[in-house]
Amino acid sequence: MKSNKLSLFDTSMLVISLVIGMGIFRNPVEVAQRAKTVEIFFIAWILGGLISLCGALTYAEIGSRYAVKGGFYKIFSYCYHPAFAFMVNWMIVISNAGAVSIVAMVGAEYINPIILPVSLQNPLGIKITAISSIMLLYIINLVGIRLSAKTQNVLSLIKILLMVLLCLAVFFAKPIAHAPSQIITTPSSWLSALALSFIPIFFTYGGYQQTINFGTDIDKPQTNTPKGIFYGFATIIILYLTINYAYISVLGFEGVQKSTSLTSDLAKVFFGEMGYKLTSLLLFISVLTFVNSAMLTNPRVYFAMADDGVLPQIFKKMNPQTQVQVFALSIFVGFLVLVLLFIDSFKELLNYVMFFDSVGMITSAFTIYLLRKQAISNTNIYQIGFGKNLLPAIFIITYTAVAISALLDSPQNIPFSLGLFLGGFPLYFLIKKLMSLRA
Repeated sequence: MKSNKLSLFDTSMLVISLVIGMGIFRNPVEVAQRAKTVEIFFIAWILGGLISLCGALTYAEIGSRYAVKGGFYKIFSYCYHPAFAFMVNWMIVISNAGAVSIVAMVGAEYINPIILPVSLQNPLGIKITAISSIMLLYIINLVGIRLSAKTQNVLSLIKILLMVLLCLAVFFAKPIAHAPSQIITTPSSWLSALALSFIPIFFTYGGYQQTINFGTDIDKPQTNTPKGIFYGFATIIILYLTINYAYISVLGFEGVQKSTSLTSDLAKVFFGEMGYKLTSLLLFISVLTFVNSAMLTNPRVYFAMADDGVLPQIFKKMNPQTQVQVFALSIFVGFLVLVLLFIDSFKELLNYVMFFDSVGMITSAFTIYLLRKQAISNTNIYQIGFGKNLLPAIFIITYTAVAISALLDSPQNIPFSLGLFLGGFPLYFLIKKLMSLRA
């Protein structure tokens, strides 16, 4: 009888699909600007992948020990005080909205040179296109989940076409002469450049934390889990290094630093002006794929929070005819628009998101030490073997450094960032009080 559990191949492919998103089409520009040199650029990508591998193994064990639906959300309330769990999940809600806003900005950067006049080739034009795209998808999602799902399927097929096109360009890449990058000699400068590079790199490698949700669904988890995650990340690291090599070989390191439409610039070299426009269009459609999937999934997080009694019950309300959580969806879209209206630059938004995201990653990864103190009733689970304490510690310490770097890189944002996090504490008790009064 054929097993319904995930095979080794299934696990590897699932890890790849969780990680590879839109970041690789834009964030190499940020990495190049922060790294300063080609050497630090590639070292950061390799180390980022290895540290993310430590995180993926950590979350796989957490998922095996605490096997529930929506594990990445529920692990906080299971291991921490409800007020602290709310504070962290409050950060994750903001981080999710910020991440979607980043991707919407990426899409606008690619499509604006084709559809907007020169007078709008600026941050205002990017905001107009990003917000317009979000509102279009919001309307589609309001119509009903079936239309939204069909839209998602079409957009996903187009995204696959884009990846094939990009891989062809990478395969035929030919190195060209370009000016040498800046030289950094002092160890402190190396460490600073590396830490700042990790901010966009970890955004690009993100997504593997969802391995928490399939820990016990893997066939022979003791062997297939680490192998599947290792093979998946080996593929991702090789792919990312290959694509980045193509970017730098064709455009030059300085060209990557200055690019505003990285993949389209690469396509232009190989396929000419028409290839540039086609790639820009496909990338914009890929952005719509991600934003639409976020509109499908994030309201479900609000549903779970309402189900746990930390958000008002209106977040659970669903239109019986369209199966749409109208209120929750509207709140999420409202977050997206507000973020885009008040954030002035891609770098600033990326730093915000990575600080909020790091808080969630640090606290969720730390639960592995708390869960290990509990008795195990199911022996058929995955547990980290070699480096069982070291690998999670490496991950947590690195993400702590990323959170600090994100704050220090934009010091003017420190009061706001910390204020939002700490503000979750009184907000939790306020919501609980209001809900008790309505009961």
